[in-house]
Amino acid sequence: MAEADPSSIETSEAEPVEQVIETTDKPKRRWGRLALMAALPLALLIGGVLYWLSLEGKVSTDNAYVQQDKVSVSPEVGGKIVQVAVRDGQIVHKGDLLFVIDPEPFRLQIQQADAQIALAQANVVALENSSDLSGADIAGAREDIAFAQATLSRQQALWNRGFTTKADYQAAQHAVAQAREELRAAEARAQAARAKLATGAQVPGENPQVAAAKAQRAVAELNLSRTTVRAPMDGRIAQADRLQVGSQIVQGLPVVTLVATGTTYVEANFKETDLDEMKVGQPAEIRFDAYPELRVKGHVASIGAGTGSEFSVLPAQNATGNWVKVTQRVPVRVAIDGTPPRQMIAGISSDVTVFTDGRSR
Repeated sequence: MAEADPSSIETSEAEPVEQVIETTDKPKRRWGRLALMAALPLALLIGGVLYWLSLEGKVSTDNAYVQQDKVSVSPEVGGKIVQVAVRDGQIVHKGDLLFVIDPEPFRLQIQQADAQIALAQANVVALENSSDLSGADIAGAREDIAFAQATLSRQQALWNRGFTTKADYQAAQHAVAQAREELRAAEARAQAARAKLATGAQVPGENPQVAAAKAQRAVAELNLSRTTVRAPMDGRIAQADRLQVGSQIVQGLPVVTLVATGTTYVEANFKETDLDEMKVGQPAEIRFDAYPELRVKGHVASIGAGTGSEFSVLPAQNATGNWVKVTQRVPVRVAIDGTPPRQMIAGISSDVTVFTDGRSR
């Protein structure tokens, strides 16, 4: 019998070995792909659960802005600016000089009021010394009545005896009536003079004309004092570009703004659906777009009494057939705890997170 070729024997023995290796690798790859396909949704599920847990117990909004109390300083009198003592961005304290309005016109008003007082006082003296109050006119009128009545009596006697004319008799009657009217007129003038000198309950002991003139002088003095405008509170000067020496300002028109220091807070506009568990006093965290690394602690100071649209100039009218429900925003005031390390600028954007579970993160 012929012997087998060694090369053919080796080949036949090697082929089964390769087939065994291939059959063992295929299941491993298949299980790897299955594990990878299962891990991806599992990772997404775990990530979603963790994200949901991270949102539990807090609400956030990026519709928030830093607010500070502001006072628009308006002059109480109009005139020309003659002095400016502040510049934009300057820190001032209550009572510091801001600007001065030309006081000369108001000094002239005081002088005019002084002249009115003197005139009223002179009128009082003249009334006190007038003949209407002396009684001379009344006494003269009474004497005229007595003389006219005596004349009438004589004319009456002559008329009864037929020794006088009817014209003379009627003239005597007319003279008596005229004298009596003159007496009533003199008494009326005296009463009017006393009334002009009388004092009322509002200003006892002083003539009304004199009191009115003094009141005009007090108004002139008040207007003069208002020409010097001072800071009503501590704060930072803003919009001072309208303060220019020589410019005319109008009474009641704002010319400079004073931003109060120490009154910084954040007004956060939360969705109405976020207010279910929100309460006053809950802790909050504030972040600012201007200072990305800054985190400031705060707390809910108050929750608005109405939505933003409710207090707008033209509130929305939803009583129409095309009404679409829109989630409303409610302003929430968030107070800042302590003093921030960076300067707070009114109006800058911020992000606010309120921890409704009461625990700050």
